[in-house]
Amino acid sequence: MAKFWFVSAPLFGHLDWGGFLKTALTLQSAGHQVTWISQPAIGAYLVEKGLEFSPIATTGWSWPPPPPPDPKNLTPQQAVFIRYKRALDTWLSEELIPAAVQHLLDLAETNGVPDVLVTDPFLTASAIAAEKMGTKLAVCGWPATTDLDEDHLFAVQRELAEDSRGRIQRLCEQFNVQGENFSQGPTPSIQSPYLHISYFNDYWHQGDPPFLPQTHFVGGRADMPLSPPPQWMEHLPDAPIALITLGSVFTGDLGFFAWAAQAAHRLGWVPVVVIGRNPIAPEDKSQLKAALPPGAFLLNWIDYDHLFPRLKVIVHHGGMGTTHAAILHGVPQVVVPHAADQRGQAKRVSQAKVGLHLTAHEVKNGQLLPAIRAVGTDEKVRQQCQWLAQSFAALGGSAQAGNLLAGLVNETGIGS
Repeated sequence: MAKFWFVSAPLFGHLDWGGFLKTALTLQSAGHQVTWISQPAIGAYLVEKGLEFSPIATTGWSWPPPPPPDPKNLTPQQAVFIRYKRALDTWLSEELIPAAVQHLLDLAETNGVPDVLVTDPFLTASAIAAEKMGTKLAVCGWPATTDLDEDHLFAVQRELAEDSRGRIQRLCEQFNVQGENFSQGPTPSIQSPYLHISYFNDYWHQGDPPFLPQTHFVGGRADMPLSPPPQWMEHLPDAPIALITLGSVFTGDLGFFAWAAQAAHRLGWVPVVVIGRNPIAPEDKSQLKAALPPGAFLLNWIDYDHLFPRLKVIVHHGGMGTTHAAILHGVPQVVVPHAADQRGQAKRVSQAKVGLHLTAHEVKNGQLLPAIRAVGTDEKVRQQCQWLAQSFAALGGSAQAGNLLAGLVNETGIGS
């Protein structure tokens, strides 16, 4: 029996990445010792899922970020710089990471060093602590790729890349480690020399930089629901259903929910609007409810495994977990990205021909309805969605991810 630590930021989206939590449960069901480590906010949920949970005061992840300045007072170049800087400050905070590393080292002192520390892709503390403990790091949810060519970086990227290299160097010096779990190129990132697991496939990443040999694609399989359908689904009519969601973070864009629901309603489809776990003000929720068309459903959260087999189309933000679930169930997608890696997911949805990518400008100019109609009624899109779902299923999903992690315990090579 091997000992695994799973470490994540304290956000529900960081439990997913297409199969991160499922992989932990797979390893536990195989008899391995699995402990999930994060901040207390997500602890009850993980215990409910049956995992041992060890809370720490901080994971080094800076959230929520400070409110952005008014874009009206910024030049386009300044706006881009601030967007990149805010992302960097989230995963590479020199103020928070040292305490997070120390929390992990203290846990190892008390409970013993894990055989493998499995991390979400953006926890710097995991990368430093694993090296300091002398244990192997595995990254779930993100492939390891070659670095971008510095000559092709924008000026803002070069400036922030230099900043990030300096931050990593100072953090590594503080803990007397070499930085073996970071890429060494012009745009540094967390990079395990042993194993990166992506819950997609190589076709999905066409056009991306070349992958390093420690990257393994495991796809995923749609799960059969293990519980009875929720009561609200008993009231769903026998009609096409459009799911509209922005995940659990970008819940304040009330106009998006209303516009997408109205577009689906005009097509004769039933809108199911899911506004996320983060609560919104009661007056805002009342305002949104009043803006929805007749027959729309307004929910805080849903069980994907129950609803997705019923969907005609999904309109969403491009979060990795939501995008992945739509692929597994063969559901056409309309993606309106709001931040970070969502832009990459939106691009890949379009190039894989399983949906469309819209900008916020296009949404405001009335393109939601024709986009939803196009992806929801085109038979070629539907066939492509089914083909991609089958391709993902053939790779083994979280079961294969568990095999890779278990096999890592006794391996010493890179990319094995």
